[in-house]
Amino acid sequence: MDLVYFRDYCLAKPGVTEDTPFDEDTLCFRVGGKIFSITSINLFEYINLKCDPERAVELREKYDGITPGYHMNKKQWNSVSTTGNVPDSLILELADHSYELIFDRLPKKIQAEIRL
Repeated sequence: MDLVYFRDYCLAKPGVTEDTPFDEDTLCFRVGGKIFSITSINLFEYINLKCDPERAVELREKYDGITPGYHMNKKQWNSVSTTGNVPDSLILELADHSYELIFDRLPKKIQAEIRL
């Protein structure tokens, strides 16, 4: 998987925006103003994605390329390798999961605006 593909995949989701709030290399994808994915633009080696805490533990046990989220809440975020240790299909599934976790916690009014 490369950054262009992952970026296009994320931006195709309803209400998603992107920005670089921390520095020019750290790319964030947001829904309703809330971050659901963080990655490096220059070194696309991993993606931080929010995850259900129980599932996060299961994934870390099953895949060497999934570790507790770097610089994130280790219980709710995973760092997912993009260098071949994790299947691309799983990376996209985890991006969907992260998006849904964030979307579902948005106020109903914002959810309705995004769905339009």
